[in-house]
Amino acid sequence: MRKMRNFVELHAFGVCSAMGERLGIASTKIRMWFIYISFLTLGSPVVVYMILAFWMRIKKYILLGKRNPLKHF
Repeated sequence: MRKMRNFVELHAFGVCSAMGERLGIASTKIRMWFIYISFLTLGSPVVVYMILAFWMRIKKYILLGKRNPLKHF
């Protein structure tokens, strides 16, 4: 079960786990509430999820680029 969860986290951007780490809440509870809210609002939180995933990727690339200032020389 743990291998499957790690695979999903790796391929599903890790938005719920990142939110869980920042808020101090278990990521499984965040995923559960995300699914419930998605059903109630007909999928509109998916847009928010994709925006957060995009933001996390951009933030990661920016931080990696700033760690080595001599990379471009």
